[in-house]
Amino acid sequence: MTDPSPITPELVAGHGLTPEEYERLLAIMGREPTMAELGVFSVMWSEHCSYKSSKRWLKILPTEAPHVIQGPGENAGVIDIGEGLACVFKIESHNHPSFIEPYQGAATGVGGIMRDVFTMGARPIANLNALRFGDPAHPKSRHLVSGVVAGIAGYGNCMGVPTVGGECDFDPAYNGNILVNAMTVGIAPADRIFYSAAAGPGNPVVYVGSKTGRDGIHGATMASATFEDDSEEKRPTVQVGDPFTEKLLLEACLELMATDAIVAIQDMGAAGLTSSSVEMSSKGGVGIELNLDRVPMRETGMTAYEILLSESQERMLMVLKPGREDEARAIFGKWELDFSVIGRITDSGRFVARMGGATVADIPVDPLVAQAPEYDRPWEATPPPAQVDPAGCAPPAGAEDALLTLLGCPDQASKRWIWEQYDHLVMGRTRIRPGGNAAVVGLPDSRRALALTTDCTPRYCRADPVAGGRQAVAEAWRNLTAVGATPLAVTNNLNFGDPTRPPIMGQLAGCVTGMAEACTALDFPVVSGNVSLYNETGGEAILPTPVIGGVGVLEDGAKAVDRGTAAPGNALVLIGATTGHLGASLYLRDVLGRAEGAPPPVDLAAERRNGDLVRSLIGGGAVLACHDLSDGGLAIALAEMALAGRTGIALDATPEGLPLHAWLFGEDQGRYLVETADGDAIADSARTAGVPAAIIGQTVAEPTLTLRKGCPISLARLREAHEGWLPGWIGGSQSATAAARS
Repeated sequence: MTDPSPITPELVAGHGLTPEEYERLLAIMGREPTMAELGVFSVMWSEHCSYKSSKRWLKILPTEAPHVIQGPGENAGVIDIGEGLACVFKIESHNHPSFIEPYQGAATGVGGIMRDVFTMGARPIANLNALRFGDPAHPKSRHLVSGVVAGIAGYGNCMGVPTVGGECDFDPAYNGNILVNAMTVGIAPADRIFYSAAAGPGNPVVYVGSKTGRDGIHGATMASATFEDDSEEKRPTVQVGDPFTEKLLLEACLELMATDAIVAIQDMGAAGLTSSSVEMSSKGGVGIELNLDRVPMRETGMTAYEILLSESQERMLMVLKPGREDEARAIFGKWELDFSVIGRITDSGRFVARMGGATVADIPVDPLVAQAPEYDRPWEATPPPAQVDPAGCAPPAGAEDALLTLLGCPDQASKRWIWEQYDHLVMGRTRIRPGGNAAVVGLPDSRRALALTTDCTPRYCRADPVAGGRQAVAEAWRNLTAVGATPLAVTNNLNFGDPTRPPIMGQLAGCVTGMAEACTALDFPVVSGNVSLYNETGGEAILPTPVIGGVGVLEDGAKAVDRGTAAPGNALVLIGATTGHLGASLYLRDVLGRAEGAPPPVDLAAERRNGDLVRSLIGGGAVLACHDLSDGGLAIALAEMALAGRTGIALDATPEGLPLHAWLFGEDQGRYLVETADGDAIADSARTAGVPAAIIGQTVAEPTLTLRKGCPISLARLREAHEGWLPGWIGGSQSATAAARS
């Protein structure tokens, strides 16, 4: 083996390897690596690919259930949803690339997660996302929001896959590191799932899709380091996407999957050809030999290092049964995609790459994967925050003014401007559109439907990571329940700062602990996920943001309920206990200008009990509209229901033993607001089930919301506050920008 490049300590450090990790590499190899081999170790041992800081904590998450077909460890998770169908889904981050180049970073994030799903044999039927941006007054925020939204829309719309849900929040902690988490959900025959474990020495290894270029080289390593002041220099590591090619790749893969020619298949995602070939051989316990001269390239003079580490998009690696190459080549030729036999499976247990007649890499696969660093990093628990006494929180000048403030704050303002740029109706199966509790998408040729959501409250996670982790899971479970679905499983995207700092590692440990508790208590297993660490710049970390993507099923999609009020004259019933919790609330932050206190506790037994009751009431047809209570509490839920249904609401209940503002804006968990024609019947059902419930008001014909008798506020005024901020800000309105600063 020859390699003219000397391996220096500076070169090793530039590849993200510590001196100790490089010593481990030398012990495995028994010699100094070639430049290509150093690149292989660098990406495979990166945080993004090896989970070396998080693996110890991920092991505590529940991942099994009777309906789980495939849990974490594959391209995506798979659950049995009945009638011979499986749901395949996963969420992944494209945070660093989206900050550097927002359009392509977000677009390729969407493309990558869709490939993860159709690699398993599933046709994507829905996309969702979870977005976090910095202070709206920051000079880059408007550019980043515009670019990210355009990238998501551009890729998903061209693919013909509806983007049906998501969330978008703002906080100065994301000024230097935005979060772009993309989720895809697909459907496949439950008995036709495709996996990535290679098998069969002598079987051909096939490259399909787009040609390889220099874009994205070392993207996995970049995603495993903090930003400093050189983000512009890292622009070449951002991949460039082509959704039209991906559409062809999707159809070609599904057509070949209808045959029995495929032994194994893997998306070329992070770390490109390296990770796909190493992971396939590792999972299958076999070796792999590649001839890099046969890799289709769109640039001249590419080195072996560049070919192995390129993250060019819209590419797949397959292992075929012997003799099936021509059949597969014909299919990919019909779809005008590159097809090349670039190697074979061996029984050597080694990853071997050759180019120009020379061996450029020869690495034992098992040690490369099994001996990847795994750290139990020191961590410090977040100090428990003090409780906030509702009576010690000043009341607003008027409840109506406080409501207007919250409805128009950047986090709570309507995100219609965003989701109207997405084609959320393509395929014709979207039953509940973005903006509600959860999206609902009908299953093909069936009465049944899937409910989908993404959820997280980072300010809770910062105040108390364990409680915040519990709440993220519970809110996803509650949002699925609020449309009438049975929650089945989750995927997660764990976004945190630098794990080598004990307080940050403590945030991750706490959030995962809370998530594990909630997933276990709610029978809501984790089947896939992604970890994105080092989201910080200059020592300033993002808020801990463990996003939960939830999936549930409705046996009859026609029975799904939305949050919009249905008609005048119906009762409104508040289900769940209210204590007026104001710690870490939007009211405290955006009305009083205080950011303190413990987040609301999450009683998992009560969550289960309350949710099961609501689901049974929806299934029995007793509920006309439903909204879970979360940010902003009861007042925000009332306003959003009235605005969505264009029917007024009047409260006629008064809080007992609580200040009015605590009753209206407290963020107690496990609660739902339901509209029904028979409030007494629902109250009786709740009493039987041991669930707190109270009739608190009714829908009215007047287009107003009345929180206090004699103080109605028009829905038009509420709508202006709720829907005006984001379009005004994105368009550069001075008033919107000033409001964002206040």
